[in-house]
Amino acid sequence: MVRRIAATCLAALILATAAQAHPKLLSTTPAAQSTVSKVGRVELHFSEKLMPAFSGVDLVMTAMPGMKMAQPMKVALQSAVSPDGLTLIGTPAKPLAPGSYEVRYHVVSTDTHRVQAVYGFSVR
Repeated sequence: MVRRIAATCLAALILATAAQAHPKLLSTTPAAQSTVSKVGRVELHFSEKLMPAFSGVDLVMTAMPGMKMAQPMKVALQSAVSPDGLTLIGTPAKPLAPGSYEVRYHVVSTDTHRVQAVYGFSVR
């Protein structure tokens, strides 16, 4: 009886740990809510290896100084996962114009759970 209870508790602990093993965003370049002078690429560093086929990033301009935008404008961006699998990289086709941007990403690691979020930064 004690062994059965111990085995059940151990199984529950293992399942709970696996269920929480989603990739966590550790840092970004440019940093969230920062203002930078130029951006060569967007980097998102994660706690777990990503599955490249199911991970990607989009960049959207949300505001431009002196101009009213009717809606956000998607920026041409090439998305890739680094060779070590821990970094999602977005490289714009052209230098970013001054304005406010949102980074919209989705990632999947080996736990197969999709994680998505958005953060912003500005270019002066």
